[in-house]
Amino acid sequence: MIIPTKRLFEHAYGKYAVGAYNINNAEQIMGLFKGNLESKAPFIIQISKGARKYTDKRLLEAMIRAADEIFPEAIFAVHLDHGDEDACMDCINSGFYSSVMIDASDKPFEENVAITKRVVDAAHAKGISVEAELGQLGGVEENISVKEEEAKLTNPDQAKEFIERTGIDSLACAIGTSHGAYKFSGSQGLHFEVIEAIQKLKPGFALVMHGSSSVPQDEVSRINAAGGALKGAKGVDETQFKKAAQMGVTKVNIDTDGRLVWCRVHREFFRDHPDVFDLRKPGEVFIEEYAKYIVHKNEMLGSAGQLESAREFLKS
Repeated sequence: MIIPTKRLFEHAYGKYAVGAYNINNAEQIMGLFKGNLESKAPFIIQISKGARKYTDKRLLEAMIRAADEIFPEAIFAVHLDHGDEDACMDCINSGFYSSVMIDASDKPFEENVAITKRVVDAAHAKGISVEAELGQLGGVEENISVKEEEAKLTNPDQAKEFIERTGIDSLACAIGTSHGAYKFSGSQGLHFEVIEAIQKLKPGFALVMHGSSSVPQDEVSRINAAGGALKGAKGVDETQFKKAAQMGVTKVNIDTDGRLVWCRVHREFFRDHPDVFDLRKPGEVFIEEYAKYIVHKNEMLGSAGQLESAREFLKS
């Protein structure tokens, strides 16, 4: 059942973080739904600009609609991840999305406000929630590329002004995470003081963590053992998710870890089965492995076991 993102946030706020997972193909969609149902978790399915171009947005949307029919017990929202203004307007007009993210964080503050406000006005007119970003995460992922020296944490006072002037429903704040597999080079962690400061200024407001993959070292090691060359990849400590959730982080974006699972499964499969050319064989393995990965992430986010509670909440 596709639901409004805002309603999902209302149920989760202060208790758990909703896992927001990016998808690109049928195998990911099947594994995603299986994993969330196995862990009894509501979730957000994210489509990025890159994913919409990879296969064609209509195909991805049709697969999600089909999955909704195949897995009627699932409760989830559909979200555009890192959209520009054109992509946001296209998704708003489609009538399919629960929420959109407008990312104008690379623009000067006033321009970010103006762009975001236009998207909010259009989205709210159709009952669609809007996420925006303030501050900049470092790293590289799809069309995002920010040098670490140019990354900057979100300013809490500026966040308050931004929220009030734009009318957004959630804010992606830069708190020390970064995009891609190379997030940290040392012992850096999350800047909880930024979350705390924003919550003091805007209590009850939903915050979002981007770049939150943990880059499991066993996945990296297995990829490298099967011919990969991921050197020095390091991610976010996933044991920090629940603390962030209790402080108002209501949505956590995880993409890179899913890509690592895909890479590991396929590298190992073709290493171990050089005679196989049936693409469905590694696909079957990936669906099950991806489902296991989703179960684990939901346990770390605190969303596992929340499905029936969310269902009752939505009746109110």
